[in-house]
Amino acid sequence: MAVPKKKTSKGKRNQRHATWKGKATIAAEKALSIGKSVLTGRAQGFVYPMNESSEDESD
Repeated sequence: MAVPKKKTSKGKRNQRHATWKGKATIAAEKALSIGKSVLTGRAQGFVYPMNESSEDESD
């Protein structure tokens, strides 16, 4: 016979949501930091593709 599951408390739900939103904030900060370092040319340890076709067109 099927048994209903226990209801999750509001505290547990809020804690889970806070963790999820906190991870998003950290990811956004990392992305912004990497973007800034790429634009300033100080990126180290981050590989991004260079657009080689634009260099060939200028020659």
